[in-house]
Amino acid sequence: MEDFVAHVAARFCVSRACGLVTDLGRLLQDEHSNSPQALLERSRRPGRSMGPFARALEDFFTQRGLAMPTDQAERLAAGRRIDAVPEPLRPAVAAFDASCIRAQDRARRVGTRPRSHHTLETALGILRDLARFLTEHRSKDDWALTDVHDIEAFLVTLPKARQRRLVVLRQFFRFARSQHIILVDPTRGLTTKEPGGFRGRTLTLDQQRELFRRWTGDDHAHPHEALIGMLALLHGASSALQITDIDPLAQSVRLGKRPHPVLLDPASWTVLQRCLTHRAAWPTDNPHVMVTKGTKAGRQPASTAHLSHVLDDCGYLPWMIRSTRLVDLVNTMDPKLVAAAFGMDPEATLIYLCDHIDETLMSQWYDSRS
Repeated sequence: MEDFVAHVAARFCVSRACGLVTDLGRLLQDEHSNSPQALLERSRRPGRSMGPFARALEDFFTQRGLAMPTDQAERLAAGRRIDAVPEPLRPAVAAFDASCIRAQDRARRVGTRPRSHHTLETALGILRDLARFLTEHRSKDDWALTDVHDIEAFLVTLPKARQRRLVVLRQFFRFARSQHIILVDPTRGLTTKEPGGFRGRTLTLDQQRELFRRWTGDDHAHPHEALIGMLALLHGASSALQITDIDPLAQSVRLGKRPHPVLLDPASWTVLQRCLTHRAAWPTDNPHVMVTKGTKAGRQPASTAHLSHVLDDCGYLPWMIRSTRLVDLVNTMDPKLVAAAFGMDPEATLIYLCDHIDETLMSQWYDSRS
């Protein structure tokens, strides 16, 4: 209790700190469990915001390793997608989402690899689109009426996403059949019918040069945009940085799960210093390099929504820039070396191999052999 008092006193005004301490005292005196995780769950408000008390308690417990962070943002995103499902089909989707969340929690507790929140949100988005398609284009408001022709017609609407969509639909209909929501799995026997290679868009060399000049020579670009862009363009990175990940002496950083620190070139290091200067203007104890108005009082990283839109002004998506770098590295180096350097599975880099032969590289290879 005394540590929590000191924690909130250093971050809030006197009246707010007293209110938070009072709220904690009320929770400690009720009949429920007083374990840190139980206190954190009971402190959350229903609705879009879990409240300042829950956020302060989350920062206090997670900073000391006493509880796992909440999934408030992910719950809100999932709730929005479930609410968008037509009402007759909504209960099955909600039950499937609850089952996935329970499986994610079990995996986290036993130490295996749980599905990410992004994966679960993507699955709900696909089911939402299928439910709308069934009601609007197939005049069906019951999952039991879905047949293989409905699934095929839905997959045709977005051919490039066929494989990803079919994987999610198979999972959902297996669950629905186990819960006796349907009698026959309509996805049984369907195939992806597409190659497994990379087919995403990449940037041309001129576009890469334009972005490099924008982020290194244009002071009008936001520091967050420049940092995310340069890490993706030159280092193929997409992870958030913490202050402890930076080594000023070696001018290197640790990126995600990569096994070794990444040495930054002068341009990337300059962009990083600019972002740190921008961060210094915020009175915050947040350990992350990128701090926003919503995270300056806590310790959470910038939200997924902020990171996904931080490059909107430059006109390109983060995954497109990162894919450009990976395609270039995999096709000019050994894919196994790229996988080892990036901390990826070797199979993950193979999808970026192009299906054409670079005549220039082949001539250089023949010259070296002769």
